[in-house]
Amino acid sequence: MSAGNKRGAFIVMEGLDRSGKSTQAARLLERLQRADARVKLLKFPDRTTGIGITIDSYLRSESELDDRAIHLLFSANRWELASSIEESLRAGSTVLCDRYAFSGIAFSAAKGLPYEWCRAPDISLPAPDVTIFLDITPEKAKQRGGYGEERYEKEEMQRMVREVFQRIGSETSREQRWVVVDAGQDIDLVTEDIWRIVEPLVSGVLGPVTRLWETGSNTSIIPS
Repeated sequence: MSAGNKRGAFIVMEGLDRSGKSTQAARLLERLQRADARVKLLKFPDRTTGIGITIDSYLRSESELDDRAIHLLFSANRWELASSIEESLRAGSTVLCDRYAFSGIAFSAAKGLPYEWCRAPDISLPAPDVTIFLDITPEKAKQRGGYGEERYEKEEMQRMVREVFQRIGSETSREQRWVVVDAGQDIDLVTEDIWRIVEPLVSGVLGPVTRLWETGSNTSIIPS
Protein backbone atom coordinates (compact mmCIF):
# COMPACT_ATOMS: atom_id res chain seq x y z
CA MET A 1 0.00 0.00 0.00
CA SER A 2 1.36 3.42 -0.93
CA ALA A 3 1.41 6.25 1.59
CA GLY A 4 -1.14 8.10 -0.55
CA ASN A 5 -3.87 5.53 -0.06
CA LYS A 6 -6.32 5.56 2.83
CA ARG A 7 -6.78 2.59 5.11
CA GLY A 8 -9.00 1.87 8.08
CA ALA A 9 -8.34 3.53 11.43
CA PHE A 10 -7.08 1.53 14.41
CA ILE A 11 -8.78 2.80 17.56
CA VAL A 12 -7.92 1.44 21.02
CA MET A 13 -9.89 2.04 24.20
CA GLU A 14 -8.05 1.66 27.50
CA GLY A 15 -8.81 2.31 31.15
CA LEU A 16 -9.07 0.88 34.63
CA ASP A 17 -11.48 -1.95 35.37
CA ARG A 18 -15.06 -0.63 35.55
CA SER A 19 -14.10 2.56 33.72
CA GLY A 20 -16.86 1.89 31.17
CA LYS A 21 -14.67 0.68 28.32
CA SER A 22 -16.90 -2.14 27.14
CA THR A 23 -20.03 0.03 27.33
CA GLN A 24 -18.38 2.84 25.41
CA ALA A 25 -16.84 0.47 22.87
CA ALA A 26 -20.30 -0.97 22.17
CA ARG A 27 -21.75 2.53 21.79
CA LEU A 28 -18.94 3.57 19.48
CA LEU A 29 -19.37 0.43 17.40
CA GLU A 30 -23.05 1.22 16.93
CA ARG A 31 -22.33 4.82 16.00
CA LEU A 32 -19.66 3.86 13.50
CA GLN A 33 -22.07 1.41 11.91
CA ARG A 34 -24.69 4.16 11.66
CA ALA A 35 -22.05 6.26 9.88
CA ASP A 36 -21.76 3.43 7.32
CA ALA A 37 -18.23 2.59 8.43
CA ARG A 38 -16.96 -0.95 8.06
CA VAL A 39 -15.87 -1.75 11.58
CA LYS A 40 -14.55 -4.70 13.53
CA LEU A 41 -14.67 -4.85 17.34
CA LEU A 42 -11.99 -6.82 19.21
CA LYS A 43 -11.63 -7.38 22.95
CA PHE A 44 -8.42 -8.35 24.68
CA PRO A 45 -7.90 -10.77 26.11
CA ASP A 46 -9.73 -12.74 23.43
CA ARG A 47 -10.99 -15.50 25.70
CA THR A 48 -12.14 -17.73 22.82
CA THR A 49 -8.69 -18.89 21.65
CA GLY A 50 -6.66 -21.66 23.24
CA ILE A 51 -4.44 -19.10 24.95
CA GLY A 52 -7.48 -17.00 25.82
CA ILE A 53 -9.17 -19.87 27.64
CA THR A 54 -6.11 -20.23 29.89
CA ILE A 55 -6.12 -16.47 30.53
CA ASP A 56 -9.83 -16.53 31.36
CA SER A 57 -9.30 -19.25 33.95
CA TYR A 58 -6.52 -17.20 35.53
CA LEU A 59 -8.55 -13.97 35.62
CA ARG A 60 -11.43 -15.77 37.30
CA SER A 61 -8.93 -17.03 39.92
CA GLU A 62 -9.64 -20.60 38.89
CA SER A 63 -5.94 -21.28 38.23
CA GLU A 64 -2.54 -19.87 39.20
CA LEU A 65 0.36 -18.87 36.96
CA ASP A 66 3.68 -17.12 37.45
CA ASP A 67 3.39 -13.35 36.84
CA ARG A 68 5.84 -13.53 33.94
CA ALA A 69 4.09 -16.50 32.38
CA ILE A 70 0.67 -14.81 32.40
CA HIS A 71 2.16 -11.60 31.00
CA LEU A 72 3.63 -13.50 28.05
CA LEU A 73 0.33 -15.30 27.50
CA PHE A 74 -1.50 -11.95 27.31
CA SER A 75 1.04 -10.79 24.72
CA ALA A 76 0.75 -14.04 22.76
CA ASN A 77 -3.03 -13.57 22.73
CA ARG A 78 -2.54 -10.21 20.99
CA TRP A 79 -0.04 -11.65 18.53
CA GLU A 80 -2.59 -14.32 17.60
CA LEU A 81 -4.67 -11.55 16.00
CA ALA A 82 -1.94 -9.14 14.86
CA SER A 83 -1.97 -10.13 11.19
CA SER A 84 -5.78 -10.13 11.16
CA ILE A 85 -5.82 -6.58 12.55
CA GLU A 86 -3.49 -5.32 9.86
CA GLU A 87 -5.34 -7.12 7.09
CA SER A 88 -8.60 -5.50 8.20
CA LEU A 89 -7.01 -2.05 8.30
CA ARG A 90 -5.48 -2.42 4.87
CA ALA A 91 -8.86 -3.58 3.53
CA GLY A 92 -10.36 -0.29 4.70
CA SER A 93 -12.13 -1.46 7.86
CA THR A 94 -11.98 0.44 11.12
CA VAL A 95 -10.67 -1.74 13.95
CA LEU A 96 -11.96 -0.88 17.41
CA CYS A 97 -10.13 -2.59 20.24
CA ASP A 98 -11.25 -2.89 23.88
CA ARG A 99 -7.86 -3.10 25.68
CA TYR A 100 -4.54 -3.69 23.98
CA ALA A 101 -0.81 -3.91 24.76
CA PHE A 102 -0.96 -0.91 27.10
CA SER A 103 -3.12 -2.86 29.54
CA GLY A 104 -0.60 -5.68 29.46
CA ILE A 105 2.18 -3.33 30.53
CA ALA A 106 0.08 -1.47 33.09
CA PHE A 107 -1.19 -4.48 34.99
CA SER A 108 2.08 -6.42 34.98
CA ALA A 109 4.23 -3.42 35.91
CA ALA A 110 1.77 -2.63 38.71
CA LYS A 111 2.51 -6.11 40.07
CA GLY A 112 6.18 -5.20 40.25
CA LEU A 113 7.61 -6.56 36.99
CA PRO A 114 10.14 -4.27 35.23
CA TYR A 115 8.44 -1.76 32.91
CA GLU A 116 10.79 -2.32 29.95
CA TRP A 117 10.51 -6.10 30.31
CA CYS A 118 6.72 -5.80 30.25
CA ARG A 119 6.82 -3.73 27.09
CA ALA A 120 9.29 -5.89 25.15
CA PRO A 121 6.98 -8.75 24.00
CA ASP A 122 4.60 -6.30 22.32
CA ILE A 123 7.18 -4.35 20.33
CA SER A 124 6.19 -4.43 16.63
CA LEU A 125 2.49 -5.09 17.17
CA PRO A 126 0.27 -2.92 14.92
CA ALA A 127 0.19 0.56 16.45
CA PRO A 128 -3.15 2.34 17.09
CA ASP A 129 -3.89 5.62 15.33
CA VAL A 130 -5.44 6.81 18.56
CA THR A 131 -5.72 5.39 22.07
CA ILE A 132 -8.61 6.72 24.15
CA PHE A 133 -7.86 6.38 27.85
CA LEU A 134 -11.00 6.44 29.98
CA ASP A 135 -9.69 7.97 33.17
CA ILE A 136 -11.46 7.31 36.45
CA THR A 137 -10.27 7.20 40.03
CA PRO A 138 -10.18 3.75 41.64
CA GLU A 139 -12.55 5.11 44.29
CA LYS A 140 -15.21 5.93 41.70
CA ALA A 141 -14.66 2.70 39.80
CA LYS A 142 -15.18 0.74 43.01
CA GLN A 143 -18.70 2.15 43.30
CA ARG A 144 -19.77 0.60 40.00
CA GLY A 145 -21.61 -2.69 39.70
CA GLY A 146 -19.67 -5.94 39.54
CA TYR A 147 -16.49 -4.51 41.02
CA GLY A 148 -14.23 -7.14 42.57
CA GLU A 149 -15.43 -10.08 40.47
CA GLU A 150 -12.04 -10.60 38.82
CA ARG A 151 -8.49 -10.94 40.08
CA TYR A 152 -7.20 -7.41 39.53
CA GLU A 153 -10.26 -5.50 40.76
CA LYS A 154 -8.70 -4.29 44.00
CA GLU A 155 -8.53 -0.58 44.79
CA GLU A 156 -4.80 -0.42 45.54
CA MET A 157 -3.96 -2.50 42.47
CA GLN A 158 -6.07 -0.22 40.28
CA ARG A 159 -4.33 2.83 41.72
CA MET A 160 -0.92 1.45 40.70
CA VAL A 161 -2.28 0.46 37.28
CA ARG A 162 -3.50 4.02 36.75
CA GLU A 163 -0.03 5.37 37.50
CA VAL A 164 1.54 3.08 34.90
CA PHE A 165 -1.09 4.08 32.33
CA GLN A 166 -0.19 7.72 32.97
CA ARG A 167 3.46 6.92 32.28
CA ILE A 168 2.56 5.14 29.05
CA GLY A 169 0.49 8.11 27.94
CA SER A 170 3.33 10.54 28.64
CA GLU A 171 5.72 8.42 26.53
CA THR A 172 3.38 7.84 23.57
CA SER A 173 4.54 9.43 20.32
CA ARG A 174 2.63 12.25 18.68
CA GLU A 175 1.83 10.03 15.68
CA GLN A 176 0.26 7.41 17.94
CA ARG A 177 -2.06 9.72 19.85
CA TRP A 178 -3.06 9.12 23.47
CA VAL A 179 -6.19 11.05 24.44
CA VAL A 180 -7.55 11.16 27.99
CA VAL A 181 -11.33 11.26 28.54
CA ASP A 182 -12.93 11.83 31.93
CA ALA A 183 -14.79 8.55 32.52
CA GLY A 184 -16.23 9.76 35.82
CA GLN A 185 -18.71 12.11 34.13
CA ASP A 186 -22.18 11.27 32.83
CA ILE A 187 -22.12 8.29 30.46
CA ASP A 188 -23.63 10.26 27.57
CA LEU A 189 -20.98 12.98 27.94
CA VAL A 190 -18.27 10.34 27.78
CA THR A 191 -19.86 8.97 24.60
CA GLU A 192 -19.86 12.41 22.97
CA ASP A 193 -16.25 13.12 23.99
CA ILE A 194 -15.20 9.86 22.38
CA TRP A 195 -17.12 10.57 19.19
CA ARG A 196 -15.43 13.96 18.79
CA ILE A 197 -12.08 12.15 18.86
CA VAL A 198 -13.11 9.37 16.49
CA GLU A 199 -15.29 11.18 13.95
CA PRO A 200 -12.35 12.61 11.92
CA LEU A 201 -11.02 9.07 11.47
CA VAL A 202 -14.22 7.55 10.07
CA SER A 203 -13.26 8.31 6.46
CA GLY A 204 -9.93 6.53 6.87
CA VAL A 205 -6.29 7.25 7.61
CA LEU A 206 -3.43 8.12 5.26
CA GLY A 207 -0.25 6.09 5.36
CA PRO A 208 0.66 2.53 6.26
CA VAL A 209 0.11 0.82 9.58
CA THR A 210 3.02 1.50 11.91
CA ARG A 211 4.32 -0.69 14.72
CA LEU A 212 4.35 -0.13 18.44
CA TRP A 213 7.56 1.38 19.81
CA GLU A 214 9.41 1.19 16.51
CA THR A 215 10.03 4.91 15.94
CA GLY A 216 9.91 5.80 12.29
CA SER A 217 9.13 2.27 11.17
CA ASN A 218 6.43 1.89 8.54
CA THR A 219 7.07 -1.79 7.96
CA SER A 220 3.97 -3.97 7.78
CA ILE A 221 3.62 -7.26 9.61
CA ILE A 222 2.19 -8.89 6.52
CA PRO A 223 3.66 -8.50 3.02
CA SER A 224 2.24 -6.03 0.53
